[in-house]
Amino acid sequence: MSDSASEVAIGTVRERTSRVSQIVTLIAVGVPPLGLLSAMGLLWGVALSWLDIILFLVLYSASALGNSVGFHRLFTHRSFETTKWLRATFAILGSLAMQGPVTQWVTDHRKHHALSDKDGDPHSPHAGHGDGVLGAVKGFAHAHVGWLFTLKGMERGWQYGRDLYEDKLIRRIDRLYLLWVVVTFGLPFLVGYLVGGFSWQLGVEALVWGGLVRVFAYQHATFSVNSICHMFGQRAYRSRDESRNNWVVAMLTMGEGWHNNHHAFPSSARHGLGRLQIDASWWTIKLLEKMGLAWNVRLPDRDQLERRKLVEV
Repeated sequence: MSDSASEVAIGTVRERTSRVSQIVTLIAVGVPPLGLLSAMGLLWGVALSWLDIILFLVLYSASALGNSVGFHRLFTHRSFETTKWLRATFAILGSLAMQGPVTQWVTDHRKHHALSDKDGDPHSPHAGHGDGVLGAVKGFAHAHVGWLFTLKGMERGWQYGRDLYEDKLIRRIDRLYLLWVVVTFGLPFLVGYLVGGFSWQLGVEALVWGGLVRVFAYQHATFSVNSICHMFGQRAYRSRDESRNNWVVAMLTMGEGWHNNHHAFPSSARHGLGRLQIDASWWTIKLLEKMGLAWNVRLPDRDQLERRKLVEV
């Protein structure tokens, strides 16, 4: 690492979450529910079309795969390798989920794994929240959304993100993060406006369903990995924390809800290790591998699975 690159990386470690980050988080967490309320209270049965449903599903799937396959399995855990243009594509798609730039997301998540459910874990529902029912409620709230306002983005230096800070392509995509925020809301509006015959009303309708409601739904699905999947579900393998498999969360997050499997084998490209554990992100990586667009795909072998197994999966 060059001296200048080292200075850039080390200089990004923060003592507290920045005011700008808090404001962006407030918008990201607070505005989408307003879209949901407007959809339910004002538009339900009046302004919902097949176009809105298609936009919701397509953009939900695209941003979810960008987040799960890209931000998580590719950039955080390096569970496979791919081409430069696909790295860029996944970095942009993941940014459309409005969970922060890729370097911020990755370094926060790597710190979570390093200190999972111990002091220093940025979003553990267990560490430092007290005992009893009140402690459990406080821990759940912190893991689900509270940490976003206090601890998000504090670890952005060399310790957890050196490889990404040395990647000029990723840093360039990071610097354009606000552009991806505009795209995630502007694209559904533009499609609705054009398909609706240049109608701004239909553009706003598409923005609500394909933008606000979609972001709200996926955000809280992934927030549930931090909260629900560290409190409720099944432990199939030994791990150093309280991670759990939860099939409901897995269905909503392209396979991220098989969280105990993931914490037992963090570098595995496949999280749904059981026969009936649906993992759409793994299917995507497998398809890319068959197409010659993914290689060095990392998976646990049979002996590793057997050594850590607690129950049949």
